[in-house]
Amino acid sequence: MKVTITNYEGQGEILKTENNPEDPDGGVRNLSFGKCLFIERDDFMENPPKKYFRLAPGQVVRLKSAYIIRCDEVLRDESGKITELLCTYFPESKSGADTSGIHVKGTLHWVNADNSIEVVVREYDRLFRVEDPANEEGDFKEYLNPESLKLVIGHAELSLKTATVADRFQFLRKGYYCLDKDSPADKMVFNRTVTLKDGWKNNIIFPLIISL
Repeated sequence: MKVTITNYEGQGEILKTENNPEDPDGGVRNLSFGKCLFIERDDFMENPPKKYFRLAPGQVVRLKSAYIIRCDEVLRDESGKITELLCTYFPESKSGADTSGIHVKGTLHWVNADNSIEVVVREYDRLFRVEDPANEEGDFKEYLNPESLKLVIGHAELSLKTATVADRFQFLRKGYYCLDKDSPADKMVFNRTVTLKDGWKNNIIFPLIISL
């Protein structure tokens, strides 16, 4: 979902963010910040329930490693679908140097709409809807998971442009991914290798190195 910061007058800036929040020695990378951003559509709700800490009309959140913003207005297309959020940012709330005194409970990840790349993400899931189809009655094909593969079109940090098939990445709040070896140059394709959560019992997950 597009977010436009109506009171941001700058030409853009470079911010720093950690590569791995759990590894203080993991280094940092640059983030491009500007007037127009993208956030996850699921991170906005027009009529949120109580204790909803993401973005909503009149509500404030922090953009990770950036600033605090407030949603002021919701724009829609002719069909009524929400297409854009107009927000105010607080210049004194910059991460690492926040003097705003504003308390927020939610933090969102984002990318610069004018300085990002479009990617295709393959969200692989279990092939079967049950843990062991051999223990079920009937034809095993009856238990195939129709959502075992989802294709998602999204936007990612420009730094992913230099990714190689040997790299491994954790996408924030999503899981672990690698670049597909047959990924076309004009639209990079990333395959999910491990989810952040798994429901099977006794499942062993081997951690991957975070390269971002």
